[in-house]
Amino acid sequence: MRTVALHTLGCKLNFAETSTLGKQFLDRGFTIVEFGKRADVCLINTCSVTDRADRECRQLIRRALRTSPNPFVIVTGCYAQLEPEEVASISGVDLVLGAQEKFNLFEYVDGLEKKLYPHVFVSPIDAADNFGSAFSTSVGERTRAFLKVQDGCDYNCSFCTIPLARGPSRSQSIVDCVAQARDLASRGYKEIVLTGVNVGDYGKKSGSNLLSLLQQLTKVEGLERIRISSIEPNLLTQAMIEFVANSDKMCNHFHVPLQSGHDEVLRKMRRRYTTRHYADLVYRIRKCIPDCGIGVDVIVGFPGETDDHFEGTYMFLNELPVSYLHVFTYSERPNTPAAAFDKAVEPRVRFKRSKMLRVLGQKKKRAFYDSIVGRTTSVLMEGDVDSGFRYGFTDNYVRIGLPADRTAENTIVPVEITGVENEKCFGRILGEQVAA
Repeated sequence: MRTVALHTLGCKLNFAETSTLGKQFLDRGFTIVEFGKRADVCLINTCSVTDRADRECRQLIRRALRTSPNPFVIVTGCYAQLEPEEVASISGVDLVLGAQEKFNLFEYVDGLEKKLYPHVFVSPIDAADNFGSAFSTSVGERTRAFLKVQDGCDYNCSFCTIPLARGPSRSQSIVDCVAQARDLASRGYKEIVLTGVNVGDYGKKSGSNLLSLLQQLTKVEGLERIRISSIEPNLLTQAMIEFVANSDKMCNHFHVPLQSGHDEVLRKMRRRYTTRHYADLVYRIRKCIPDCGIGVDVIVGFPGETDDHFEGTYMFLNELPVSYLHVFTYSERPNTPAAAFDKAVEPRVRFKRSKMLRVLGQKKKRAFYDSIVGRTTSVLMEGDVDSGFRYGFTDNYVRIGLPADRTAENTIVPVEITGVENEKCFGRILGEQVAA
């Protein structure tokens, strides 16, 4: 029996798509093995948001060649779309597929026989009009699934390669999304996470919207939680906040990219909001959903970011009642407007600023965790067990540890949060007399 090893770089959207590609192999009699094990075929689904993602891709290809004697190596994803010839030049690569081609990969493999030189099938991104339905599931895990509802982006942020790699915004129909959600629920998944490049832009070109999709998904029987992976601040409406607040199935959790806490930098980034708009949004969320988990993306070291700009960002985030930060150090990406901007920030300064915000993020997370100690909530237990504790997540995205011998994977249990230790929350199942 032939084997295939799959590896994903980047976002949850990529994971969802890799899972769908893996199913194509399963349907053709392949067995999926762990990446790094001996395999007949190695598929790498790449990211290219940062230069680190590009380096990781090259390292993974070399790793695949070391662990298998002569594997057929397929590379797809954003890096493949943006730099197909560069990917093809890496020794051992057999097939490079672009955004338009990856979901029809068996039309291009030609028997999975290695050739003297790699074959490249990458259409111009302007030609990308397919959606490529996808959802990710892990082998042996029946807890949560990542459902792709949207792809591509019509925004023109000056630092971002995603529109170049994934093409224009497009969405899956509500009917198809609901059908996939029903299928996942019937297979035992308790939670789905809606993923895409710009999820808040869902349905715009078909006269629909994300709120309409959420309203239909909450009617799916057996589905107990729905989480939005990330949403742009200019697309998160008051109606959507209120719907989440009043729904038993919607998770009280928003991940809202900020990128900079200074309006001058936001303008150079070509973002579609101001710091005033962003702060107002956060406080409106807090008013409607007091215990809501609010995550923030922020980029440091953008060209022209001065000490005053960074200090403004730091103070802005320090004062906002958000739950955690995802900090990214700016890296120049080819063919983006920002790559040509002057006043580049020195790497050592970028590193220093990144470290400062990461420390601030840890303080924010600890403060949020401390604020919910003593509260009762429900926790969806996952398969992760460490030192006698099984871990799961609350609906507001707090990781909770409970005794593994009293909990089972893929169960939702009522919990009182009893304390915080080493950036982890612990608790006891309601009705038990002994705290964890």
